[in-house]
Amino acid sequence: MEGAHLVELDRLEDSRGFLARMFCERAFAEAGLESRFVQANNSASWRKGTLRGPHFQVPPHTEVKLMRVIRGAIFDVIVDVRHGSASFGRWFGVRLDDTGRKMMYAPRGFAHGFLSLTDDVEVIYMSSAFYAPGAERGVRFDDPNVGIEWPIPPTEVSDKDRAWPDLTPAQAIITA
Repeated sequence: MEGAHLVELDRLEDSRGFLARMFCERAFAEAGLESRFVQANNSASWRKGTLRGPHFQVPPHTEVKLMRVIRGAIFDVIVDVRHGSASFGRWFGVRLDDTGRKMMYAPRGFAHGFLSLTDDVEVIYMSSAFYAPGAERGVRFDDPNVGIEWPIPPTEVSDKDRAWPDLTPAQAIITA
């Protein structure tokens, strides 16, 4: 889907261990990716099957998210919610874990969510816009219009995430 990326970290390794740069403003800008992030967040899920999202923010608070797992494993999902996009309503999911050193880059106009595949999961993510509670929206995890295929059944879901409406073009947030 246009604008979405899996970012693989390059490891510089020696007898002591390794170093992997998670973010470089210059490298991201050269690749045409967002290079300004205003928040770094740390999220923990205690139990396997915990679902968060998928969430997004409407203009003028749309955001890019850059996700990395630092403990455990998740199924990370993005959903295109851009009006007029050729991939509107389509989703992409990938397993991210604490050994794979991959990150999900979710561009503006995509809802983002994840499901914990193990107990005691910890995720760090950067956002390009400040959290604006009044601008938050979501895609219901079991919306038949989207059809996300979760690898395990979600068992812990917030009331807010259960209540999002079905995704329709009327809920699109920006023009692709």
